[in-house]
Amino acid sequence: MSGSPLPLRARTHTARQLRRNATEVETRLWRALREIGQRHRFRRQHPIGRYIVDFACPGLKLAIELDGGQHALRQEGDAARTIELASRGYRLIRFWNSDVIDNLAGVLERITNELDALSALEGGEGGDPSRLRRGG
Repeated sequence: MSGSPLPLRARTHTARQLRRNATEVETRLWRALREIGQRHRFRRQHPIGRYIVDFACPGLKLAIELDGGQHALRQEGDAARTIELASRGYRLIRFWNSDVIDNLAGVLERITNELDALSALEGGEGGDPSRLRRGG
């Protein structure tokens, strides 16, 4: 995950590098997300606006971030990132790395619940992002 805003070309290059150098926790969640099924398509290290999120389901505007211990020190930056993503219609959910390691089933359940809620709210993929902000 990239911590600061980057120009488009640099973001694309950085996203590719991040995909190539995924952490064990990112790889574990990526494999699990791919097994959820074909209903929802996920991308990893996906550029959204000025940022790169760990995982995204662009069709339902859901972004997922995995946070290690460094995020306890970057709460202000994370809050700004959340606001930026919300302004683009994305619902952001965060998980600690330890949650993925110790409770992958619970993480997947939360993600599935978010996807189901967004699908019901939007009537499928796409829709009016302002409705997401009121509901989430």
